[in-house]
Amino acid sequence: MWPRILPFVLYMAFLFVESALSSLSAWIPALTSWVALLPLWLYPAKICVVLGALLICWRHYDELHTRLYQSYREALLTLAVGVVVYLAWVRMDWPWATLGPVSGYNPWQAGAELGAGLAAMRVFGAAVVVPVMEELFWRSFLIRFIITMFPADRSEVTSDFTSVRLGAFTPISCVATVLLFGSEHNLWLAGIMAGLAYNLLLYRTRRLWPCILAHGLTNLLLGVHVLRTGEWQWW
Repeated sequence: MWPRILPFVLYMAFLFVESALSSLSAWIPALTSWVALLPLWLYPAKICVVLGALLICWRHYDELHTRLYQSYREALLTLAVGVVVYLAWVRMDWPWATLGPVSGYNPWQAGAELGAGLAAMRVFGAAVVVPVMEELFWRSFLIRFIITMFPADRSEVTSDFTSVRLGAFTPISCVATVLLFGSEHNLWLAGIMAGLAYNLLLYRTRRLWPCILAHGLTNLLLGVHVLRTGEWQWW
């Protein structure tokens, strides 16, 4: 359980620290300018910590000790899901579908010399590290854990989520993970849309790599979009 939870908890802990310091700056005006640049420097640290946790726990991820794709059909489906989620995401920033203000991540605020490095780290983190961390938590662990807690047959109650086949479907596990995945994002409706798309890909392929690759492709395309347009709110 913990190898799939720990990287996600570490990632969320950084977000909590960032939020707490931002709230503190409202009481201590002298911190305002410093806190404004804090996300730029916390992100590389966050990605390095999460990546380290993933590498340390890698041997426990049996679902990732397989081929990246098993057929060209699966690869094309993965590609399609990643592209479609990106195309939908950048059209779902309606005010009513947004949780709180979206400040965005502009690496060039740190200056021209450091901006390129921060931008590269952001793309790497979003396209490589975050998809592995999130898919291990949401679609490898949480979906199966919820099924163990609310099985279709009460006689099958178990505390071992790995006893549930990857890609198993129940209405409650699907709805719960999609809604929680959406609530994790400022653009909650876009998050729900993406969570549902990745869930459906999991149910179709019964493998985690397609979900990771589709998620990574979505984030990579979003990163390219941001860098080309300067629409930092997507980051």
